Amino acid sequence: MLLAIDVGNSQIFAGVFEGEALQLTFRRTSSIHASSDEYGIFFRTALRENDIDPELVHLAGVCSVVPGALHSLRNCFRKYFRFEPFLLQPGAKTGLKIRYRNPLEVGADKIANAIGAISRFPGRNLLIVDFGTATTLCAVSKEKEYLGGIIAPGINTSMTALETKTARLPSVEIVRPSGTLGRSVVESIQSGLYYSTLATVKHLTEAVTAEHFSNEPPVIVGTGGFARLFDDEKLFDAFVPELPLIGLRRAVELSLARP
Repeated sequence: MLLAIDVGNSQIFAGVFEGEALQLTFRRTSSIHASSDEYGIFFRTALRENDIDPELVHLAGVCSVVPGALHSLRNCFRKYFRFEPFLLQPGAKTGLKIRYRNPLEVGADKIANAIGAISRFPGRNLLIVDFGTATTLCAVSKEKEYLGGIIAPGINTSMTALETKTARLPSVEIVRPSGTLGRSVVESIQSGLYYSTLATVKHLTEAVTAEHFSNEPPVIVGTGGFARLFDDEKLFDAFVPELPLIGLRRAVELSLARP
């Protein structure tokens, strides 16, 4: 079995694969200060509580946008699983042609998403929209070229900015509002957060499609923790919440096949 771990700024998203089949997913709050023991005990407990023997896990793939977490995660696997994990870092075999001016700047989470999308939709142009701490959009051509991306504040990050940078605006639950106009401060903030994100993503997908994929429209793939909010908006051709985990599994596979 393979344990795939996507370490984001807000959450750790993990999944267990048996072959290509995803058997289980689980999450925990992300922390750069967690020790290797804390990670090891958490992963082994999460596996046991879901009826998976930790001793059956013989491979692990990790991608992280939190550099401070990597040392503890690496030591966690050495101590609690007795093997070295695969880290999706510069130099790893991905099958992608990175068109960034500096390819080292592309986040590991973006690479994992791109590999996962190529695995699910081979031979297609792709736009990947990830609703996490940041709302990001990445463009990948059918020739497996990572063309570039867009990074905007995530919906929760925008809410935090309103709460901390204003004197009287409260923190609110992030939900899909019942209408465009709010009739209270809370409803007005919820509407602003939701519809500004919706408008941004709609405009950006249309603009990138027109600029880069005018001859062959892309498959628009949604992923990330807040993507489900927009299920009814027809933003995506496919919603794949486990996309980075699929990409990590494939990256581990490519690394094992590397001559």
